Amino acid sequence: MTFDFMGKRFIAAGVSGALLVVSVLAITFWGVNRGLDFTSGTLVEFGFAEPIDPDDVRELLVAAGFEDGVVQNYGSETDLLVRMPPIEPAPGQANAALDSGAGPSLEPSGDPSGLGERIADVLEAHYEDVELRRAEFVGPKVGAELTEKGGLALLVSLGAVMLYIMWRFMSKFGVGAVAALVHDVLLVVGAFAVFQWTFNLAELAALLAVIGYSLNDTIVVSDRIRENFRTMRRGSPVEIINHSLNQTLGRTLVTSLTTLLVLLCLLVAGGEQIAGFATALVIGIVVGTYSSIYVAANVLLAMGITKQDLALPEKEEDALATS
Repeated sequence: MTFDFMGKRFIAAGVSGALLVVSVLAITFWGVNRGLDFTSGTLVEFGFAEPIDPDDVRELLVAAGFEDGVVQNYGSETDLLVRMPPIEPAPGQANAALDSGAGPSLEPSGDPSGLGERIADVLEAHYEDVELRRAEFVGPKVGAELTEKGGLALLVSLGAVMLYIMWRFMSKFGVGAVAALVHDVLLVVGAFAVFQWTFNLAELAALLAVIGYSLNDTIVVSDRIRENFRTMRRGSPVEIINHSLNQTLGRTLVTSLTTLLVLLCLLVAGGEQIAGFATALVIGIVVGTYSSIYVAANVLLAMGITKQDLALPEKEEDALATS
C-alpha cells in the first residue's frame, strides 16, 4: 500500500503551525512549571517502622496544604523521600513546633524554612515511629545555574545537528532537520506548559533524547530522499519524496512502536519519579515520527529542492555508472 504523504502536506503544515502557536503562547504566558531542580525547595527524608505507601502520604500532605510535592520510596519500602517546592509558613507557624518541643529539631542551615519540621508534624499526627532523618534546602542560585546550562545544552545540540547535516547532505537538508527538531522540542515543552506538568532535569534529559531519536529518523529519511533524487529518472520532487517516505515507512513504524511500548510500560509502572521523563519521551517519539515525515520533507519542498541540487559530480557519476 502506498500513502500519499505529500498530498496532505498543506494540512500537516497547518496542524503543525497551530500546535506551534499554542505551544509558544503557553510557554510565553503560562510558563513551564519548573520543579525543584530548577527552583528552590526542600528535600526531606523520613524513616518509618513499617512499609509506607507514597500515594497515601501524598494525599495526606495535599490535604494539609503541601501541594506539588513529589513523594517516593527509596532504598526500601520503609524509607520515604519528599521533594517539596517552597511554601511560605503562616506567621509564627515555623517556630510553633520548636516552641512546643514537638517534632524533631533541625539545624537552621539545613532547612532554614522549617518546611521539613512542618511536614514531619503532619506525618507524626497520622503515623507512629516517624523519624526525620534529613532536610536540605536547595537555593534558587543552584536552580538558575541548572536552567542556564540546560538551555545551553539544547542550543549546542541543535547547532551541532545543523552543521553535521549540512556536511553530510547539503544545506537544505540541514535546515529541514533543525526545523523538525525545533518543532519537536517546542511541542514537548508546550505540552508541559499547557498541562502545567512539573519540569525537572529528568524531563530535560528526555528532551535531549528526543532530539537524538528524531534526528536518527530524519537522517534515514533524508538519505533515502537523496538516493532517490539521484537514481529515479522520472518524477517530480513531490513524487520522489513521497516514494522515499513510503520506502522508509515500515522501518519508521516498527522503531517507533517498539520504543513506545517500552515507554508506556515505564509510564504505567515506573512510578512518579520517572513519570515526567516517560511522558516527555512518549510525546517526543510521536511528534518526532510525525516531523520526520512531514516537517523535514515540507521544508525541502518549500526551499525548492531539485535533482540538480543532489546531482553527483561527473567523476563520481561515471564511477557509479561503471561499477
